[in-house]
Amino acid sequence: MTDLQSRMKLAVAKAAVDQIQDGMILGLGSGSTAALMIESLGTKLKEGSLKDVVGVTTSFQGEVLAQQLGIPLVAFSAVSKIDLAIDGADEVDPSFQLIKGGGACHVQEKLVASIADRFVVVVDSTKLVDKLNLGFKLPVEVLPTSWQLVQSKLREIDGIAELRMAQQKAGPIVTDQGNLVLDVSFKDGITEPEKLESEINNLPGVLENGLFINLTDEVLVGKIENGSTSVNQLKKS
Repeated sequence: MTDLQSRMKLAVAKAAVDQIQDGMILGLGSGSTAALMIESLGTKLKEGSLKDVVGVTTSFQGEVLAQQLGIPLVAFSAVSKIDLAIDGADEVDPSFQLIKGGGACHVQEKLVASIADRFVVVVDSTKLVDKLNLGFKLPVEVLPTSWQLVQSKLREIDGIAELRMAQQKAGPIVTDQGNLVLDVSFKDGITEPEKLESEINNLPGVLENGLFINLTDEVLVGKIENGSTSVNQLKKS
């Protein structure tokens, strides 16, 4: 990550925390930008400028970080709604459709986003794309015994799927749910995200895929202009 990208991520994370109000139940996302958001939230709670906030994490990574910062947590199963969920994304298209799952946390992330009154996405400007899947592969979480079957079924709909391998251990990435991840590329990108999300999720052996369709309410975009950091607030028209 470049220094400029780090500055954009930090700016957008702080802007997201400014939307948090006392007494909220928060969905705490995963990934590098979300981690900066959780750290900023922890600072505000420690200072006392925010209070009575509880978090619902979307990954073991976020749970550990929140605990280290003293952020009160509640299990997803213990809540029926979330006031505000804040999370990053790997790609955002002009219609606010997303690809998520670079950190292999998209199952829990989608669960949290689905019950949030507001879902705010925090990204730096490099994550904005005209069309999904031209630059970032679509993650698909699959049962360990089914990955080859799903890989074959994806090939039938022109998706080239590769099993995601770990970088610092032998073997594949294993998700927090104990499953595997296929990373899928479509030759011309994803032209009908809503249709594809449903089609992939209907394949036997698939738990969930990284297309987040019609969930995003607002996108906060960190950018650098003339050496200065700023945040654009994009809302659905």
